Amino acid sequence: MTGTTVPRRRQARGELRMAQILDASAVVFARAGYEKATTVAIAAEAGISPGSLYQFFANKEALAQALADRFVTQLRAAHQEAFDEAHFTGVPLDALLDRMVDPIVAFNVANPGFKALFARPDMPAGLADAARPIQSALLTRTEAMIGARAPGLPAAERSRTARVAIQIFQAMVPLVVAAEGAERAALVRELKRALHGYLAADIA
Repeated sequence: MTGTTVPRRRQARGELRMAQILDASAVVFARAGYEKATTVAIAAEAGISPGSLYQFFANKEALAQALADRFVTQLRAAHQEAFDEAHFTGVPLDALLDRMVDPIVAFNVANPGFKALFARPDMPAGLADAARPIQSALLTRTEAMIGARAPGLPAAERSRTARVAIQIFQAMVPLVVAAEGAERAALVRELKRALHGYLAADIA
């Protein structure tokens, strides 16, 4: 056994424990709200003692910031996968919607606490602001997709179409996340059908 093996194992265990604590934080923040959530409740959700939690995170604020950073990183990756500019043109609208909708739906299904956490009025402004640049980028990328598919569409109409399409998506996401199995798959199909019906006139 080399001298570096034990530290690496400890590091791997530490990273796993931090991930477990952040998973638990997402559950507790979404369930109780930021103000009412406690590190004791988060530790209990993670199945560890509060003392073990404090080995990794100094307080609730540090937990919330780390969770916000993780959500933003994962959401950015989902957006990058969804908005691959190589697929903006030359594919049917149905195929384009599959490529755009599926990664972002998968993110929301994997992180059910995301919207519950960041949409809560008791969330500190600094943390709530963390996701705003990503949401702004979503609008920009949606506008770019519409512009690529319909280059003659005026800029104001392109922006309006993008904003409405995003609202349709966001309105359906809670239904998709709350469902399971065949019903979730059916709701994803309905989401794509709604987007197709709205977008087809401009970008088919």
